[in-house]
Amino acid sequence: MSAAKRTTRETYRRLLGYAKPYRGLIAAAVLGMALEAVSSAGILQLMKWIVDDIFNARQYIYLFPVVLVGLLLARGLFGLVGDYCIARGGRNVARDLRIQLMGKYLRLPGARFDQEPVPVMITRLGGDTEQVAQAAVDSLKVMVSNTFNIISTLGVMFYNSWRVSLVLLVLAPVLASIMGKVGSRYRRLNHEIQSASADMLQSADQALHAHQEVKTYGAQQAELSRYAEQNKRNVSLSLKVEVTRSSLSLFVQVLGAVGVAVMLVISAHEAAVGRLTSGTFFLLLTSMVNLVPLLRQITNVQSMLQRGISSADRVFEVLDAEDERDDGELHVERVRGELKFRHVSARYDGQNTSALDDVSFIARPGTVTAIVGRSGSGKSTLIKLIPRFYEPASGEILLDGQPLDDYRLGDLRRQIALVGQHVALFDGSVADNVAYGEMADADASRVRRAIEGANAAEFVDRLPKGLDTHVGERGGKLSGGQRQRVAIARALLKDAPILILDEATAALDNESERLVQDALDHLMPDRTTLVIAHRLSTIEHADQVLVLDHGRIVERGSHRELLGQGGVYAHLHAMQFREGA
Repeated sequence: MSAAKRTTRETYRRLLGYAKPYRGLIAAAVLGMALEAVSSAGILQLMKWIVDDIFNARQYIYLFPVVLVGLLLARGLFGLVGDYCIARGGRNVARDLRIQLMGKYLRLPGARFDQEPVPVMITRLGGDTEQVAQAAVDSLKVMVSNTFNIISTLGVMFYNSWRVSLVLLVLAPVLASIMGKVGSRYRRLNHEIQSASADMLQSADQALHAHQEVKTYGAQQAELSRYAEQNKRNVSLSLKVEVTRSSLSLFVQVLGAVGVAVMLVISAHEAAVGRLTSGTFFLLLTSMVNLVPLLRQITNVQSMLQRGISSADRVFEVLDAEDERDDGELHVERVRGELKFRHVSARYDGQNTSALDDVSFIARPGTVTAIVGRSGSGKSTLIKLIPRFYEPASGEILLDGQPLDDYRLGDLRRQIALVGQHVALFDGSVADNVAYGEMADADASRVRRAIEGANAAEFVDRLPKGLDTHVGERGGKLSGGQRQRVAIARALLKDAPILILDEATAALDNESERLVQDALDHLMPDRTTLVIAHRLSTIEHADQVLVLDHGRIVERGSHRELLGQGGVYAHLHAMQFREGA
């Protein structure tokens, strides 16, 4: 169900479902807040007796202070229990929601990452789940605690003088009606604020990650202006929320002042006929004055609650999305690795033209298949179909004679090692990045052999802590060639029958390329290897070369055969030869 179609009540009911594992904590919190409200009501009632005793009998003047101290201590203790239990339960709900959301993102198909930028995902994981936590903790605490306090205060008022207290029954429906109308406005504004915040984060992320390009092309002012405009919209929306909140707060205070004035008039009449003591009058006046801030806090919490509901809508929108398809039942430990494409076509969402069109070829075990072509010809799309990051629009891909869809997704991906141009390293040690994921339990000797096979030992051994040296965020403490060799070591350790190399040497200098290419020579034998090559000199010994142009295979053959044909491949080779010269 989309956020637009989901009502506030449905969203809140779904959020309550996440609170079920913490029913005990929430029950303890509710009990603590109820007892806190009862203690507050007891203090009000005691104040009536104190006033009456002071001005009349003076029988318990030394007992009342002891009782008052006891009630104040009880109220403080019960308040502490309520605050702690509701905070712990609410934070646990937010933690569970955050973990579930992260798990969902890791199960979504690749197309989702094209539609939703990573900064927006980070906003949902961080900002939205934090708003849910605030709604679950702060707003719920205020609403429950204040509701109990209002009920207990009203109970004391009606117990002591129901005639005077009747004035509140006239004001309550008016206040409830206004709060309902304001709540819907809060929700709409908070949806817009969260979308604007995600846009701001995305702009900042793009500009800061591409800071070198921004400075080189003098785009600082343009990026700053775009970011400033998004901030301006965010401020405008936030001010609308603040004006709404303040207006409602003002209305509640005016309504409360009217109530106090009416109550004073009625109290004067009741005192004149002897139905109101000085202590009762003090109790009623104190209670009415106490009710106004309690009501104002409940109205103010509307904004926070609606922010939480809006954030929950955005989180549930992701949680309700379909996982990447995994309905295959074929279990396999290790395949031979024969890949067969049969009339495969692929198209990205929102694109009118096909990224791949009627592609057919066979890649056999122990051979190297090179895929070349101009930028945008469909090379990366082709290899992303093999691990099923994307699904073909038509045709089928066979692995050892079985359609890829027949394999369990986890089993299929265990057969594939991927080394790309942009290496993904994580903030851990070199050993952690080599023995990554399902290989985390690999013994040290296997990790060492993989490091040596990838030509990485020569720089790893010079690091301060060797294999235990941390590589920094995204491997930022290593050079490009070093990161590439760590990725190759990871692929060597996995020892998968299918190897995909996506322009693995495209961004390296000559020395780094030589070391990486030598490491790849250790990695490629006895596997089905597919190579996307930018530098054609690196694929001269490939068993077959597929030349893509506008998503179609326009030429195929060996390096020597394609040069002899004088077609697209020969033209690309000649251009690179001239550039090299």
